Amino acid sequence: MKILVAGASGALGRPLIAQLRHAGHTVWGMAQSPRGVEVVGALGAGVVQGNALDRSAVFAIMEQVRPDCVVDQLTSLPASPFDLPQRLPADRVLRLQGGGNLFDAAQACGVKRYIQQSCGFYLDGAGALADDTAALKTTAPGHVGESARMYATLENRVINTTDMQGIALRYGFFYGPHTWYDPEGAFTTHMRRGEVAIIGAGRSVFSFIHVEDAAAATVSALTGPKGIYNVVDDQPVRVQAWLPAYAQWVGAPPPGHMDEQTAMQQLGPESVYYQNQLDGASNHKARRVLGLNPRPQLWGVV
Repeated sequence: MKILVAGASGALGRPLIAQLRHAGHTVWGMAQSPRGVEVVGALGAGVVQGNALDRSAVFAIMEQVRPDCVVDQLTSLPASPFDLPQRLPADRVLRLQGGGNLFDAAQACGVKRYIQQSCGFYLDGAGALADDTAALKTTAPGHVGESARMYATLENRVINTTDMQGIALRYGFFYGPHTWYDPEGAFTTHMRRGEVAIIGAGRSVFSFIHVEDAAAATVSALTGPKGIYNVVDDQPVRVQAWLPAYAQWVGAPPPGHMDEQTAMQQLGPESVYYQNQLDGASNHKARRVLGLNPRPQLWGVV
């Protein structure tokens, strides 16, 4: 099968290209920056350089490659999670408009299957683990709600198409090489500087996924039934538990504590919501249908 991976130089794109090639697929990676092009080329994939926001360029790339499947991993995230509020508006433009160009070009070129990156951590589980039918938290405050509404739009676009087999993969928080949550990652740097605190009770439940496991599930989705899948590991864990364990794992000081009122004043309502209102996700469907078999979290929370 010939695969075009957009956003191919990101944390997931690297192991995804490697696993796709190992499975015998012909892989092309689309990247915008010279550095991204270099990364994709070093992985042994074909390379196409282009800006997803340039509609004519995207159509030309699709005509050139003529893939059987497009994997949309477009993101524009900052090097540090502390910079997310400033970067998220541009990220939403890229995913909605750039991803729209990619989607339209795929339809026009007769692509058979379209796999869309979605979100497994803004799901509404009503206080429990969210399954694959759960809605996104579109009424959340600030950028959390704005991003949830964006993901809902992306999911609706790909699932409701009749021209292609559409799949939305709701990935959990990525960890592993080239991610924030890695011993060499940006989040770890903030932890070691003592810049991360538990806000309030830290009630939010986070669902993580190692990028290698996320890549394996994506490869399986090439032949899986259309629909939505939560691609998360087996260990949904509260902020109050995983942050101290993570700090110990990377040799950082224990996280501090900030009450909700102070956090509301200094950091805004999104920060309080993020650490106290997120629901974890269930991976039962991905395990059963895609053969997801995630590894235990490296920082050892049970």
